[in-house]
Amino acid sequence: MIKYLGSKRTLLGALVGVAAAVPELRSVFDVFSGTSRVGHAFKRAGYRVVSNDHNAYAHTLAQCYVAADREGVEAEARALLRELSAVPAERGYFTETFCERSRFFQPHNGARVDAIREAIEARALPEPLRSVALTSLMEAADRVDSTCGVQMAYVKRWAARSFNDLALRMPDLLDAVPGGPCEALCLDANAAVREVETDIAYIDPPYNQHSYLGNYHVWESLVRWDKPDVYGVACKRADVRERKSHYNSRRRHRAAFEDLVAHTRAKLLIVSFNDEGFLTRADLEAMLSERGPVTVLTHDFKRYVGAQIGVFNPSGERVGEVSHLRNREHIYVVPTAAGRRAVAGIETRLAGLG
Repeated sequence: MIKYLGSKRTLLGALVGVAAAVPELRSVFDVFSGTSRVGHAFKRAGYRVVSNDHNAYAHTLAQCYVAADREGVEAEARALLRELSAVPAERGYFTETFCERSRFFQPHNGARVDAIREAIEARALPEPLRSVALTSLMEAADRVDSTCGVQMAYVKRWAARSFNDLALRMPDLLDAVPGGPCEALCLDANAAVREVETDIAYIDPPYNQHSYLGNYHVWESLVRWDKPDVYGVACKRADVRERKSHYNSRRRHRAAFEDLVAHTRAKLLIVSFNDEGFLTRADLEAMLSERGPVTVLTHDFKRYVGAQIGVFNPSGERVGEVSHLRNREHIYVVPTAAGRRAVAGIETRLAGLG
């Protein structure tokens, strides 16, 4: 899967372990799905998963990794990826924007992206085949990029991996699960929680000022293929300036999160939030306790790479030092009134997971 700020790769075992402590619960709503790494892990564990994210690239990843069932799409997808791999490179919008005006990828790989993406568009593919192809292309480009993991900037000298040739691979599709078809939604999170009801809701919101759209604007443009106007050295989409999330605003974050928690329809809430966010542990415990008793599991982890290399101004001059190299991720587990009987004694069952 693509490199991603806020990825819960190191927490997957703990998150699935929390759900496994309540075997009666078999469906999960991933409210802010991002790369779908968490939804993919829950589907692998046999849960029916509904994933949601308002960004187009994240919705595409969820269509591939959550909604698509291997047995229904794999054979056709493999044949398609072989065809796309043979498409001759041709310079276009992607090369001009992200290889020449900026330096996220080397031009020889940019021309491959351009040609393959145009071929996908020309085929008018049905879902989930289209999302499987786009995910393969996104991940192929991610393996040859020249960044530190986010698309706010690119490195001054070409990263060693950027010299490699872009190569499509089959995404890790999963078999269908017994509980019914998994789904991928592309809704505002606060609207989505009013519509979706599952046994478990996994809530991992943006927690500070860093916008996922701004950090991964290249993937948004690759998936939408709307060839937008761009601005700045990083060639961000023009709509990054308008498509703002309440969760990236210190002033609006609390109200948005309170509203979301109050309207989430699930027997068990699993909330992930780290100690660099707008809300403190005390804030979150107070807020979540309105829905039910709160158990907190804490995990220590290394900060994302961009926070480990110092603080730089727009000219690339180092202007500050790193204050700390590790963070704590808190997992808040909350049985709601709707699920109090089903999850009775969960606090005891969770002992040893923190």
